Amino acid sequence: MQGQLSKMSCRADAEVQYSLALGDATQDMNALIGQRIRLEFLQKIICQHCGRSTKKSFSQGYCYPCFQSLASCDLCIMSPDRCHFHLGTCRDSTFAEQFCMQPHRVYLANSTGLKVGITRAENLPSRWLDQGATQGLVIMTAATRRQSGLLEAAFKAHVSDRTQWQRMLKGPGEVLDLPAERDRLLTLAADAIASIQAEFEPGAMALAETAETMRFTYPVTQYPEKVKSYNLDKTPVLEGTLLGIKAQYLILDHTVINLRKYTGYEVALNVL
Repeated sequence: MQGQLSKMSCRADAEVQYSLALGDATQDMNALIGQRIRLEFLQKIICQHCGRSTKKSFSQGYCYPCFQSLASCDLCIMSPDRCHFHLGTCRDSTFAEQFCMQPHRVYLANSTGLKVGITRAENLPSRWLDQGATQGLVIMTAATRRQSGLLEAAFKAHVSDRTQWQRMLKGPGEVLDLPAERDRLLTLAADAIASIQAEFEPGAMALAETAETMRFTYPVTQYPEKVKSYNLDKTPVLEGTLLGIKAQYLILDHTVINLRKYTGYEVALNVL
């Protein structure tokens, strides 16, 4: 197989199922677990927006001009509470209408540790799978990305919004009582949430009272004791036995690699 890398497709099942598209071919990645594979970077990177060649990838798959100009690469994508669409200064109003001015969910996830996050409604549960979460629970709904970002910021005063990726790759972690954590955090953030809700029309934000905790199991036969990340830019040929997949990471017998990091990279994948 040969083609441009992008993140693996994944779906929840008894065990999370992964597939990787390269060129015109699609590989069932779960089927490769236990086999020796070779992944080679072919020294070509293509911008995922404009299609031109670039020496370096920015923001997971863009050339520098696109990284500088696209609304999808704006600072507010990483910090949604700083969305400035309502101020009339968005780089691309069409993008904002399709991406930001859509219903969002505020959630708790257990990615070997409790975290809070947000995503568009249609992105669940794939958002949790991309983070390597073993549990996920929607706790609030919001009409727009900015509203969900403001709520997330209120919860961030009491819980992290980051996945500890090295810890996540060392094992499945402990099971958490997410409904109990939700109730605890809602109490701690009650005043901040009320203040945010007062800024918007009634009903723009609401508790997700009927949401249930989802659980996920990943196809991993052996977790690493020490997590060492592989760098395709420094060493373009990676060989090893595939021991498992979690989030967007391939876990090999001597290293791990985040495929999403190399979006747009031209690679060849072979089974040895």
